[in-house]
Amino acid sequence: MPVDYKKGSPQPDGSPWPSDEVQVCLQALLLREHGYQCDHAELWYAETRQRVRVELTSERLSWAADLVADARAVADRARPPLPLVDSPKCPRCSLVGLCLPDETNALLSRREQPPRRLVPRDPDQRPVYVTEPGAFVGVRSGRLEVTLKKEKLASWRFLDVAQLAVFGRVQISTQALGECFAREIPVLWLSSGGWLQGFALGQPPKYVELRRQQTAAHAQGGAGLAQQMIAGKIMNCRTLLRRNSRGELSSTLAALKRLAQQAREATNFSSLLGIEGTAARMYFGAFPSMLVGGAEPFGAEFSQLGRNRRPPLDPLNALLSFCYAMLTKDLVVVALGVGFDPYLGVYHRSRYGRPSLALDLAEEFRPLIADSVVIGLLNNGEITASDFIRRAGAVSLTADGRRTVLKAYERRLDTEIRHPVFGYRISYRRVLDVQARLLAAVLVGEVPEYIPMVTR
Repeated sequence: MPVDYKKGSPQPDGSPWPSDEVQVCLQALLLREHGYQCDHAELWYAETRQRVRVELTSERLSWAADLVADARAVADRARPPLPLVDSPKCPRCSLVGLCLPDETNALLSRREQPPRRLVPRDPDQRPVYVTEPGAFVGVRSGRLEVTLKKEKLASWRFLDVAQLAVFGRVQISTQALGECFAREIPVLWLSSGGWLQGFALGQPPKYVELRRQQTAAHAQGGAGLAQQMIAGKIMNCRTLLRRNSRGELSSTLAALKRLAQQAREATNFSSLLGIEGTAARMYFGAFPSMLVGGAEPFGAEFSQLGRNRRPPLDPLNALLSFCYAMLTKDLVVVALGVGFDPYLGVYHRSRYGRPSLALDLAEEFRPLIADSVVIGLLNNGEITASDFIRRAGAVSLTADGRRTVLKAYERRLDTEIRHPVFGYRISYRRVLDVQARLLAAVLVGEVPEYIPMVTR
């Protein structure tokens, strides 16, 4: 006789809940399949200290078997079923931050009320950055520990670690890698300048249907997704200029608004590429107008050279490139967590070693996160000329400068904003995940259109 223990209580009339009833029925069917004689089952509800008997009638067992068949049929579908509408189960579900039932229903106009506040996953988890040359990352007493010449520099509980990012000449022990993989913590290797060189995860993403649809969208040239991403980027660039510029830029702002509309209506990849290039030239041409006080010399040098990279030729370009690399790194982690292949993009063309999808998702967040970090660092005097190294015509951050930028970057990710579509307050760190999951919902057919993150 199977006995299933439940923490709660039965229904008000004393009968078992259907989900509890089907569980013990399936347990009884398994016992019968293995040769046991099983005539009834029991449920023990701890809250009321009550035992409920479940008779194993042919009708009840047929009902349980039909539910199993229905569940298998749903699992075999190429398109997942839509989420429940206004279900009281959703707010208490541990997967609500992944499923996004209210957000999906709002985009499909399936509910009239505004979405309930999104429940973030593991809000205390944060990335761990190891930038000290010669440092060693290992495991001691069940904690992730960083040492230098056998002297402990820092230590974290694994449950507080969202990702492990190491820069340059840093070693990681096999035990540390094993613990990270077992706990699904991504490990990323970056150059001293912040360029993503590689990453590792214990198991590849298991969402096979999503990767299949992603491959199809990639082969079809983005299916309209790229237009929305670039339009969102241009509008966010316009908003950043409007908020921070100290000059007269009315013509530039009007032109960027027109270009954003043209991006939405672009009919081919070549025209979209041209629209983005034009918008980028106008935006970076006006970028120095957002710098004030001691930051103006950086803007003057940037104006002479323009946007450049690999290697950056002036301090402002060095800051932009580093922050863009950090944003790409985080979106690689987000893409892997959702189940994407980060190398198959819808706008950036596939190229050996390029995380194209992460670069696609980064477009709308470049001005919101990376550019905002750079402007704040320079205008607040947190970064000065002493934080840069100039060698052979190139410019890079010092070790102290890199740590200062990483702290400012993490502060920006923790900043909460009101989501323009769903209306609740949410951190930029969580917005990255939400946008990636909305993109996944579009690709698998849950949501008809991708809506970029655009602030006002």
